[in-house]
Amino acid sequence: MGKHHYVAIMAGGIGSRFWPMSRTDFPKQFLDILNTGRTLIQGTYDRFAKFIPAENIYIVTSAQYRDLVIKQLPELSEDNILCEPSRKNTAPCVAYISYKLYQKDPAANLICAPADHIVTDIEGFKNVCENALHFTSHIKALVTLGIKPTHPNTGYGYIQFEQQPVTENVYKVKTFTEKPDKELAKTFLASGDFLWNAGIFVWQVKNIIKAFEKLLPEIHELFEQEKVNFNSNKEKESIERIYPQCVNISIDYGIMEKADNVYVIPSSFGWSDLGTWASAYENLEKDYLENAVAGNNVMVIDATKNVIHADNKKLVLLQGLDDFIVVDTKDVLLICKKDKEQTIKEYVAEVKRNKGDKYL
Repeated sequence: MGKHHYVAIMAGGIGSRFWPMSRTDFPKQFLDILNTGRTLIQGTYDRFAKFIPAENIYIVTSAQYRDLVIKQLPELSEDNILCEPSRKNTAPCVAYISYKLYQKDPAANLICAPADHIVTDIEGFKNVCENALHFTSHIKALVTLGIKPTHPNTGYGYIQFEQQPVTENVYKVKTFTEKPDKELAKTFLASGDFLWNAGIFVWQVKNIIKAFEKLLPEIHELFEQEKVNFNSNKEKESIERIYPQCVNISIDYGIMEKADNVYVIPSSFGWSDLGTWASAYENLEKDYLENAVAGNNVMVIDATKNVIHADNKKLVLLQGLDDFIVVDTKDVLLICKKDKEQTIKEYVAEVKRNKGDKYL
């Protein structure tokens, strides 16, 4: 394990597309969506703890989730939980951990990864991450992990890369494309030079700070002014001054799509961003009628290709539905066609308009 190797697990999102299981006060990263016995954030921590020193693993999350992190990751030092006072997307989140680490260890080599991804090939994931850390320790590079696509998914961003590697399995990035329509996704898949954007990044903190200085100078200035307070008892006050002034922008849009030193490692390690109920369906075991059931008290009769999530204390009997999402919680029942899953966010907004925040 390298003493200069660090991980920032980004865990501040709400996960509204997993409503009604995922709620504002208990979002999806703290849930065991796939009935594995470990929540998503616990699984992410477990993966990184295999090759990153425990004291070098940080969680960046919303202040309101601090107690949830402490409860679910008791092995983590509370000093390694960084609390954002407001949600400003991923660029300020990355800036926070990067400027903080640079004050502590100017040679820090950092992996930034979401808390809610699924990885089934843990050894393959470790190998790719170690390859990326080795590359960024020698090259002034911003690296992203790209997933070899298996189908024309319209829910992911895509990365186009040069066909000649700069070193073994590391390629220069040509373009980023946000979620395409079905036809464009098919074209990307057929071309062979596009990857899914996993949103997992690797770089030396000094190099991402240079990128902030060049491409997001307003954010750079805010953190630069306060950097002397990081890793001290004044850090919380500094962050509370910085965040209200930060622009709300993703690291992808703010830096990765504009920088000229971005590289990608094509990867296959059983990855899913678990962004929707359909992705949960893909990762759950299925019965002989292709129903994916999470819950020990569900009966399915004459129904096919459904994803069903229900509390073990309640008997749920499902008959006659095909290709539906059925999620039963203590106060909400969702029954929705699987092909409408991308509009669940809109349904949540409709619930808010009609019912207030009670069910969110």
